[in-house]
Amino acid sequence: MLDFLFSSMLSVTESSVTGVSAEGFLACCVASLVLGAAVAVIYMFRHTYSKNFVVTLALLPVIVQMVIMLVNGNIGAGIAVMGVFNLVRFRSISGSAKDIGSVFLAMAVGLATGMGFVLLAVLFVAIVAVANVVYVLSPFGRGDAEEKRLRITVPEDFEYENAFDTVLARYTKEHELVSVETSNMGSLYQLEYKVKLEEGAGQKRLLDEIRCHNGNLKVSLGLYGGREVL
Repeated sequence: MLDFLFSSMLSVTESSVTGVSAEGFLACCVASLVLGAAVAVIYMFRHTYSKNFVVTLALLPVIVQMVIMLVNGNIGAGIAVMGVFNLVRFRSISGSAKDIGSVFLAMAVGLATGMGFVLLAVLFVAIVAVANVVYVLSPFGRGDAEEKRLRITVPEDFEYENAFDTVLARYTKEHELVSVETSNMGSLYQLEYKVKLEEGAGQKRLLDEIRCHNGNLKVSLGLYGGREVL
């Protein structure tokens, strides 16, 4: 019944771009641009973003589509394109897991439209869009909201081991010293704790008590979250 979704707009017997009609090429380009915009909207949903990255996502499907059309059936050109993509990969900076996932989504759409499977690409983007909304709005994968990062700056001659345990025990359910690093040419130490605050614990009172112990040096309390790695 839905077999037409898996049929290509282009002739499956063609082995090069010379066999693609102008109408088919333009139709695939329009579909790639529209679906690229859809991929960009999916990425922007409940996520911080920059205009440059969003525009790149929107254009990526039509770019990949053109590459696929050019290398279709040409092994030598395909190997050359793989080499170019590898160079681009090593020149690129790392991004968040969602950034990389969105790039893969845009490339998958370009691959589908480049081979003429426009309806399949539309169905695929629709499925991903629905799944994205469901996952983002649901508690799936959400970390503990009470977990916070506490950073305390102390002088270099300060004996920091267990120095704040008494204070933290009164205001937190759990606390763990996760890292220690030097700053200001080694004259200061920065302690980083992962803490879970007690229900109704006053953050200002906690910070004030810590300041009384660390000589009123810098203290910060914020959300705890490791860097996303894909």
